[in-house]
Amino acid sequence: MLELAILGFLCDAPLHGYELRKRIAALIGHVKPVAESTLYPAIKRLEKADLLARTTEPGSVAAPRHVLTPTEKGRRELRRRLAEPDPRDISDENRWFAVLAFLRHLDDPAAQSAVLRRRLAFLKEPASFFYDGDRPLPAEEVDDPFRRGILTIARATSRAELRWLRETIASLDA
Repeated sequence: MLELAILGFLCDAPLHGYELRKRIAALIGHVKPVAESTLYPAIKRLEKADLLARTTEPGSVAAPRHVLTPTEKGRRELRRRLAEPDPRDISDENRWFAVLAFLRHLDDPAAQSAVLRRRLAFLKEPASFFYDGDRPLPAEEVDDPFRRGILTIARATSRAELRWLRETIASLDA
């Protein structure tokens, strides 16, 4: 997810590390804080794989800044990751948001639609946070008001996402 976010934000615009870290933290930092000790090794790995290039620009006040841009290979890798997301990128809401944030970089509407269809199929599967044996429990069958709240909120969120997915898929397929 971190490498996807790095490539995605840099395909939006060249950035220096500090600005990149701020943007990633805004997108996924509420789930897992983005520490320098995590971000900069990931950047180094992407550079070593020839997915990113680094240029040096004079600093406005202090030391020179290192600006990162994706290479053409990096842009292809982002498009590949978007077109073929890992199953966890479809099922995990936070990973899904990272895919969705950059799906516009996958410039084929049919490929975008295919990714959205995978999420739609996932959301159509019966699921719950609470079960009676193997049977998912709906909110109406849960006595605990707090657990019922979780299920009620999750259902409303899922319905909104399903509606958006169907509308967007129809638009992409048109």
